[in-house]
Amino acid sequence: MSSGCQQINRVAWLLLSAVLLNGCDGNEKDLNQYVNSVLQRPAEPIEPIPPIMVSDSFIYDPTDLRDPFLPETREELISGAGDGGPRPDPDRRKEYLERFPLDTLKMVGTLARSASNNWALIQDTDGVVHRVAENNYLGQNHGRVSAVLPDRVILIELLPDGNGGWLEREASLNIQEQS
Repeated sequence: MSSGCQQINRVAWLLLSAVLLNGCDGNEKDLNQYVNSVLQRPAEPIEPIPPIMVSDSFIYDPTDLRDPFLPETREELISGAGDGGPRPDPDRRKEYLERFPLDTLKMVGTLARSASNNWALIQDTDGVVHRVAENNYLGQNHGRVSAVLPDRVILIELLPDGNGGWLEREASLNIQEQS
């Protein structure tokens, strides 16, 4: 750049700075008037502080209670689990269809040799069809087949009750319409 352009730039910057500084000339008259008008207004009343409510005191005495963060003792587990209830047989060999959840199995038909000898045809998740009769097991809840009907299989499942015992629950697997 030439020295003439540099001088013009300097002059332009000086003029711009002078104009901007002129806006800040210290004229605080409007501000002082506003502050005075706010100070002359009457103060609004302050709401009273609400009274403090005193609650009844309660003394918690946990000396006779079991600590909820410690595991239960062996005696408590045994007393909670009834000895006379149903239990799965731990020595029984698991059947193939017990590895599948019940809701993933499909009943696709029945076979009958006689009126008392019925089989249900159950399809697993791989599409393989298995023949199931009464007293066979299927599903992951120790489900024993109690009846094979033309339209469904009725099961008795064993579920843990949370206290070391077991509950029986009836479940069924209905025949699926082929699409």
